[in-house]
Amino acid sequence: MSIILDSKIPSGPLAQKWSSHKSNIKVVNPANKRKYDVIVVGTGLAGASASASLAELGYNVKTFCVQDSPRRAHSIAAQGGINAAKNYMNDGDSVYRLFYDTIKGGDYRSREANVHRLAECSAGIIDQCVAQGVPFAREYSGELANRSFGGTQVSRTFYARGQTGQQLLIGAYQAMMRQVELGRVKLHARTEMLDLVLVNGKARGIITRDLTTGEITRHAAHTVILATGGYGRIFYLSTNAWNSNCTAIWQAHKRGAAFSNPCFTQIHPTCIPVSGDHQSKLTLMSESLRNDGRVWTPKRKEDIKKDPSTIKEEDRDYYLERKYPSFGNLVPRDIASRAAKEACDAGLGVGTGRAVYLDFRDAIKRDGEKTVADKYGNLFDMYSKIVDENPYQSPMKIYPAVHYTMGGLWVDYNLMSNIPGLHVLGEANFSDHGANRLGASALMQGLCDGYFVIPYTIGDYLASQSFEKVDTNHPEFKASEEFVNAKIGALLKNNSKATKTTTEYFRELGLTIWDHVGMSRNETGLKQAITKIQNLRNEFWENLKIGSTSSEVNKNLELASKVADFLELGELMARDALMRKESCGGHFREESQSPDGEALRDDANYSFVSAWEFKGVDKEPVLHKEPLIYENIKIATRSYK
Repeated sequence: MSIILDSKIPSGPLAQKWSSHKSNIKVVNPANKRKYDVIVVGTGLAGASASASLAELGYNVKTFCVQDSPRRAHSIAAQGGINAAKNYMNDGDSVYRLFYDTIKGGDYRSREANVHRLAECSAGIIDQCVAQGVPFAREYSGELANRSFGGTQVSRTFYARGQTGQQLLIGAYQAMMRQVELGRVKLHARTEMLDLVLVNGKARGIITRDLTTGEITRHAAHTVILATGGYGRIFYLSTNAWNSNCTAIWQAHKRGAAFSNPCFTQIHPTCIPVSGDHQSKLTLMSESLRNDGRVWTPKRKEDIKKDPSTIKEEDRDYYLERKYPSFGNLVPRDIASRAAKEACDAGLGVGTGRAVYLDFRDAIKRDGEKTVADKYGNLFDMYSKIVDENPYQSPMKIYPAVHYTMGGLWVDYNLMSNIPGLHVLGEANFSDHGANRLGASALMQGLCDGYFVIPYTIGDYLASQSFEKVDTNHPEFKASEEFVNAKIGALLKNNSKATKTTTEYFRELGLTIWDHVGMSRNETGLKQAITKIQNLRNEFWENLKIGSTSSEVNKNLELASKVADFLELGELMARDALMRKESCGGHFREESQSPDGEALRDDANYSFVSAWEFKGVDKEPVLHKEPLIYENIKIATRSYK
């Protein structure tokens, strides 16, 4: 399959593109919707909302999740909130301002039309969720409350204390389970997609493995939706859930789907620092804490081991407020993360040396402990239980950690990949965040894609196609199942001389990616990473000690399958970072920075979306480019000073 990148952006004024597009696309009449089968892989916010919406319209939906319940999807972990341009605070917010903040926050590396649509749909998302009963925080007057997040100068973030993702997921889950009860959604839990099936170039089904019985099953449909989240677990230590993986989108990539901007990964500045080698996951402390918490380090190295309460005000460096006076502690995540690393690299890190303080002393003095507890109590409780320190009395210790991936499968304006019939939603696609995602925008994108975009655009695809009758007996399904069984067989081979476990390989890969494709990258390190990952991958297939060879419940096999895909994706991430000889957003090339250490873009040479074509595991991928054209904003050096 030759990759053709046609973004299908509608013509006309930016503010009218989406409404005009909806008015002109083809539709499927209600009776005919019952004739179409749709596969949805993933049950987070994007997947659950898509499943509920499409089933409500009348499509036959098959939904798959790796968890034992859709309510365990990683969306549940989102804490701080969801953005929407409703201007409840009367502080000057608008659809255009949300659009512009998102483009600027992504360092001018996202597609203009998609981002504007996201901003347009944002207000409707809140109305939808309120109607579902999501318990957003409210002011005394009864109006929904808002707070501010990084990269903005208005308050547009709606929240449910520190449990926003959980509450939004419950809403989408309830809507989906209603359709399950009605028989319009067939839910497959504890089931993992292992391959995408193409028939005559169109996505027509998937191959799955039942994680309880080990059974390999074929599933056919007229179209496939992937909503499986991001690939941040490739770093091993991240804020992502243990089950988060890249398998669905990576196997789709190997079947011909272009993979875009894989090096655009986000490091969150507000996480509990690493405490030892025993950890397999890191804990996020919500960005909302930076509304009232002040980030600082001691000015002198001799003070880093002191009790912070004994360090005088004049001996504290509130470095974000000093360097970025206009935004202060609410600068975007990539900037705050690099600033924390810079402080620790200079020897001013506290605790283990890889942490800075997030201090609520002034907020408690100003507003009272009860007010702070009402806003952040559950987050403070979580920190206290993990660290065994009282954040009301002593500053939190935080340090950046991997949190989100802006890269993903390439999609057009209709959220369809370059493979006809393969749609990709939420964090699994690349479309909305450019080189850096602003806080509280992930939930917005997931629900926008599932509730407000795919119900329109999937109908346009189905109504535009003529479908041959395809069932799971088709030769392509047989070939795909044989491919899956061969991979499982290779992983389960009984190698008595093998010495390293999957976890050991996973840790080594994660450390390599973190060291060379993490918060900062350089040419030498990226080339070293590519070589090391290639060697590690070859060793993995020769020296993997998997233990149990059972085809039933086998957590080692599950993990090994994921790590095998990560070992391939990791090389592509490093190649993408090596190709992009500029700094933008979360991609910081040390060779491309301003005199004061800020990211230095190269718009003349790199204002494009990278879209990589898979050519083989041991072959170099082919780069395709989608030019980024901005007609409604002026590209400028991103500044938060």
